[in-house]
Amino acid sequence: MRKIIGDILSDDEAIELVGSASNGEQGVQLVRDLRPDVVVTDMIMPEYDGLYVVRQVMENYPTPVILLSSLSKGNQRIFDALEDGAFEFIDKPVDLSSKSIKEYALLDLIKHAAIADINVLKAKQKNGDVRIEAQSVTGKIQHEVIVMGASTGGPGAVESIVMNLPKNLSVPVVIAQHMPARFLETFTQRLSNQSHLPVKLALNGQPVLGGTVHVASGEANTRIERSAIDQQPVFALTQRTYDEFNNPSVNCLFESAVEVYGSKTMGVILTGMGKDGKRGLKRIHDAGGFTIAQDEDSCVVYGMPKAAVDEGSVKKVVSLKDIPNCIIQNL
Repeated sequence: MRKIIGDILSDDEAIELVGSASNGEQGVQLVRDLRPDVVVTDMIMPEYDGLYVVRQVMENYPTPVILLSSLSKGNQRIFDALEDGAFEFIDKPVDLSSKSIKEYALLDLIKHAAIADINVLKAKQKNGDVRIEAQSVTGKIQHEVIVMGASTGGPGAVESIVMNLPKNLSVPVVIAQHMPARFLETFTQRLSNQSHLPVKLALNGQPVLGGTVHVASGEANTRIERSAIDQQPVFALTQRTYDEFNNPSVNCLFESAVEVYGSKTMGVILTGMGKDGKRGLKRIHDAGGFTIAQDEDSCVVYGMPKAAVDEGSVKKVVSLKDIPNCIIQNL
């Protein structure tokens, strides 16, 4: 696998492969000696694993670290590594055909990691378990649903928001987080352990419940529709594909929410590569809903929020730590 990854990197003229190590301890020594722009590491290795690499590198030689993983869905170590400052994780390549390798997202991840603000990554180490005094919901509520979308850097951002939503929030929160499908169940459980609110995986046909955080499944794109039986909002999986990202698509979630809730939709776009969510957030904005984007300084990658801001469809640009109260103040 190291040879395969090395060949993939060496084929890109913009990337120079400066070193290769067979275990975590060796890898940290190479980071110390070579001071690369980006580190790519497997999670499972002999003699110190990827979590060791992340912790040692971020503590002693702060450098963006990308994790390669084939861990099972129940393994929490990926999320521990992200909390400790890792830039992102990606599945190991399985299909080694030339077309698949050409489309493998690692190359783009490396290029984004190379220009990432290391201070934002280091801040994740300090802020992972910090709770703020979020306001309680008071007064009349104008919105009936909160939809969020995130990609690179999103797990930590989503955790920070969800853990600081108040107990008396009565509207549903639905999250589309770009992530391999097998990890979304584990991510949902992790959020549940941190939240004042119940957190559930959004499954086909299940109702959209008030006062509950729902996480979109990665098995297909997740929509919100009205039930044919009683017209109440329910989740539906669709095989429709979107240009920006799929399974789960932020645009799919956002656009379907507007179809059901109209101007009573609140949309939040968070850190991430690419432009997924731009079109959906514009639909929310144009329908009279309220739209929030995470600001550049607190983003791991200011891609998705920037695309929405440039589109002119964002009413509030807010630092990550201020998003929970911004949601409550404008609910």
